[in-house]
Amino acid sequence: MEYSLINPDELQLEERVVAINRVAKVVKGGRNFRFSALVVVGDKNGYVGVGTGKALEVPEAIRKAVQDARKHIVKVNLLGTSIPHQVVGIFGAGRVFLKPAREGTGVIAGGAVRAVLELAGISDIRTKNLGTNNPRNIVNATMDALRQLKTAQSVAKLRNKSVDEILG
Repeated sequence: MEYSLINPDELQLEERVVAINRVAKVVKGGRNFRFSALVVVGDKNGYVGVGTGKALEVPEAIRKAVQDARKHIVKVNLLGTSIPHQVVGIFGAGRVFLKPAREGTGVIAGGAVRAVLELAGISDIRTKNLGTNNPRNIVNATMDALRQLKTAQSVAKLRNKSVDEILG
């Protein structure tokens, strides 16, 4: 995948909160509670990012997570409304299988995977969540799968062949 410096200010980003978790730190006087947030941002046109944030209050945690997600935006190689080929993304115990689908199928995915794919601009895809259902691992596994996607042009360039030879 080609990495390029993406200016998030130029993109019309939407944000979606995937998970909010209350975490506790046990100290001498009792427990200190904080909130952690997992947020996905995307422009529904091939750019998507994931971020996490932690704070004493939920809105501040979400704000930090959005800021973090805007720093970690990647370009996704799309083929129309789907993806070019099937792929498995892995992060920790989370494994996500993404399979392209024909137009009109819709997004067949669970909650955490669905958020990433819809904000990336993918509207026809089948997915299967393998392993854990922890939202953080699933979202990161989905991002790993999207990073692995290659276009026919990039594969042809790597193999010093034409696109027609690659597609058969």
